[in-house]
Amino acid sequence: MGSLSLKNIRKSFGNVEVIKGIDLDVKDGELVIFVGPSGCGKSTLLRIIAGLETESTGSIEIDGDPVNGQSPSMRGISMVFQTYALYPHLTVKDNMSLGLKQAKRPKELIEKRVGFASSMLSLDDYLDRRPAELSGGQRQRVAIGRAIVRQPKLFLFDEPLSNLDAALRVNTRLEIASLHRQLSATMVYVTHDQTEAMTLADRIVVLNNGVIEQVGTPMELYNEPKNKFVAGFIGSPQMNFIPASCLKIDDAETIGIRPENILIDGAKADLTGKVSHIEKLGSDTNIYADCADAGLICIRLFGQHDTEVGSDISLHFDRDKMFKFDKNGDTVN
Repeated sequence: MGSLSLKNIRKSFGNVEVIKGIDLDVKDGELVIFVGPSGCGKSTLLRIIAGLETESTGSIEIDGDPVNGQSPSMRGISMVFQTYALYPHLTVKDNMSLGLKQAKRPKELIEKRVGFASSMLSLDDYLDRRPAELSGGQRQRVAIGRAIVRQPKLFLFDEPLSNLDAALRVNTRLEIASLHRQLSATMVYVTHDQTEAMTLADRIVVLNNGVIEQVGTPMELYNEPKNKFVAGFIGSPQMNFIPASCLKIDDAETIGIRPENILIDGAKADLTGKVSHIEKLGSDTNIYADCADAGLICIRLFGQHDTEVGSDISLHFDRDKMFKFDKNGDTVN
């Protein structure tokens, strides 16, 4: 398929620099996901790769070929947008085949590729329908199918699941994972949903304020965050951050600990607090406790628990699972 190489990519709008020197290599067949808070530059960076925005400086190579200055149609990419961007007057089959028809590809080739994509995406029964006759999930599958039939070097996904309800997001996420395995395709995917990133990505790129904070596998980012920003962004519920002085630790400014690594244990209490809120999720229970100078602490317990709001609680931290951060927010080893 195609690799991707970005070298010193910068982008300014007027006097405002939004992409501040990105260097990244995506290997052939890899699924890489960009995550970060709103305004971090992830969608702008994807649009630069696609050729929909022009970089201010830097070089872009797709499958080893420089593509700076090339139009999107010449870059060997296919893009799936947040909005499905289907033609309402065309059938599913015609929407999927339009790009190939415009490129004057042979009819036999078009039929073969549309048949392959529709079978892969379970769209065979919908080829004669128009977008208005489809569910949101089916429309997104058509948009993905339209990308597949082009057989691009690189697939680009711009928050493709954000318009779907919760159940459809899960189903479509599984379909994209299956698609990646079957095609062995190179994919770059933007999302604000860290669950998508953690469950789909070979590697995650965490962006913040136009720069890359860290690149790694989902578990590398979860278990070995480079700094406080990454530690707090990856994981749900979010990592707890506590002043190190509250735990009498003097070689760090801040202590981080994930909710699942806190026990309720009066005999080994590191902190005490009062329960302010409980989230009963069935398989898990999230307890939020106000702990004086330490602030609000989230504890994640497996299974169902009968703790009551307003009750006193004693918390014990697994010292082997704590993270230490210095005054700059960098991880202390």
